Amino acid sequence: MRIWRTLAFLLFGLCVIIGIVKTAKGAETRSGDWTILKSGEVGKVEFSLSEHSHHGTSRHESDWPTSAFSGVDFSKPGRQDVHFTIVRDAGKINCEGYLKDGEGAGIFHFEPNPDYARQMQSLGFPVDDEKQFSMAVQDVSLDFARQMKEQHLSNLDTDKLIAFRIFRVDREFVADVRAAGLNISDSDKLVAFRIHGVTPQMIRTLHQAGYSPNEDTLIAMRIHGATPEWVEELKKLGYDHIDLEKLIAFRIHGVSPEFIGKLQSMGYQHPDPDELIAMRIHGVTPEYIAQMRSRGLQHLTVDELVSMRIHGID
Repeated sequence: MRIWRTLAFLLFGLCVIIGIVKTAKGAETRSGDWTILKSGEVGKVEFSLSEHSHHGTSRHESDWPTSAFSGVDFSKPGRQDVHFTIVRDAGKINCEGYLKDGEGAGIFHFEPNPDYARQMQSLGFPVDDEKQFSMAVQDVSLDFARQMKEQHLSNLDTDKLIAFRIFRVDREFVADVRAAGLNISDSDKLVAFRIHGVTPQMIRTLHQAGYSPNEDTLIAMRIHGATPEWVEELKKLGYDHIDLEKLIAFRIHGVSPEFIGKLQSMGYQHPDPDELIAMRIHGVTPEYIAQMRSRGLQHLTVDELVSMRIHGID
């Protein structure tokens, strides 16, 4: 009986050892190089991780606060060997290497948290090995996942959580956008807001001016540079409460305050927005108008000028 107990104990011990070896091997399958460079922002450094795997090399680079590197003295002059661990819910990034005058490089090994994928799955966010490393780098914590799930957003998945962390979409940003008067729920639009610079202040300013833009219009305004400040310039020239789609068309086709000002100085006091767009599309410039006047055509309407350009009259 004792022999069987001893054998069972040895088998159990062997299984534990095998499990440890597999875990250790799995923890080191994700590794690569790190570099630290000085940042233009006080209290931060440019930290990059280049991961080498059978899929190739991927690079993660962004500004990190120096406080994220526990035990590292960035003010120390000269060369120093460094060892630091970045601890996340998704796992640990163990780094070693050197710094010289606050800059340096080394190698890292990622040690995944074996419970993380299960916990994220329970929240409705499946996680594979690839995503778990990215979620460690971007600090997609369990608490962050819960916070974003509570916002009742559409299209919210694991990839969006990673994108949220990259582009700084968090609970506070969602709350500020909604408080500004836009009841947003689309995850993709929130990421686009951050990418293109749609802010709660922009939304608030447009609402105060009497506009009720949707998400797509706000994004298009930022892409084409139709800022509230630019809209205010047009207002001073008599173009107040212009349809937002027409304002976007102004930016696309080059209807600027300068263009309008030149037309007004030539006697065209307030062309219709559609006329202004048509003039730019067909090349009716102040220079063209001056050229026609030099030929004796003094009182051409906007429609006549556009028609002349369409028919090639130069």
